Amino acid sequence: MSAGAALVVLVLGAMAMAISPVFVRNAEVGPFASAFWRAFTSLPLLYLWMLLEGRSAGRRPQRASPKAVALAGLFFAGDLTFWHLAIVHTTIANATFFACLAPIWVALLSRFTIGESVAPRTFAGLGVCLCGAALLILSSGGTGAGTPLGDLYGIVTSLFFGLYFLAVREARRGLGAGATTLSLTVVTAAVLLVVAVISGESFLPRSPSGAINLAALGLVSHAGGQGLLSIALGVLSASFSSLVIFVEAVAAAIFGWIFAGERPGWTEVAGGCLILAGIFLARPRRAAVEPGGAAREMSPDR
Repeated sequence: MSAGAALVVLVLGAMAMAISPVFVRNAEVGPFASAFWRAFTSLPLLYLWMLLEGRSAGRRPQRASPKAVALAGLFFAGDLTFWHLAIVHTTIANATFFACLAPIWVALLSRFTIGESVAPRTFAGLGVCLCGAALLILSSGGTGAGTPLGDLYGIVTSLFFGLYFLAVREARRGLGAGATTLSLTVVTAAVLLVVAVISGESFLPRSPSGAINLAALGLVSHAGGQGLLSIALGVLSASFSSLVIFVEAVAAAIFGWIFAGERPGWTEVAGGCLILAGIFLARPRRAAVEPGGAAREMSPDR
């Protein structure tokens, strides 16, 4: 897969993840339970994907990294726990913005954890994206709908999400996207089941509508969103991949407008344009093919 195709896949994944707050708010269960169902309901589809992936012609031998997969699952469990708390304690735009601070953690930790350097243009793009995201949050924050506690949950989410990017990137060096996503999701679902049970909150939806929203959360936002992210992380660097997730903030603002009446203003529109400009600035310039056929982003400081 080329870097351009991986970028398209990543943007589609970001959009699939961005609509998750809509499903969560209509799931008729508590935030921890919805996080568990998000992971659990995706397992059948992810298992089918893994089987099809394993049977594909010319598939190179898979060298699983149990540690990386387990850490990815644990980090995503932490991400979902605090992400779903943020969704119910602040606005969709606020929760998404703070969760999208994950690229900062990835940029700071990438070289020390997975040995990937971060190109100067990626830092420049990150700065532009942060300015754009700030415009989104300042505009939505003026409504007074957000809360400091909900925003704090969003910041903690960003840390876990950043660590998740790094762990998945490491796992994808030796494992297919389907197998990676399925394996880490099993870990995530197991952890979130314990969290949901301990919380004592409502675990089952009260109506078919709630069940449909939970199913959509698993199939669209998890199997679709996280699955596409896993595909892209087999090609693009963790730092650039995390940067493109700022698209999620733009998409979430649009979905918030359509489904929750959180209408974006001109400031938010300008912020979205800056985000797109930052991503364009940091885009991969060229790609090289690693042994086994996997492409990786090339940067001046490699």
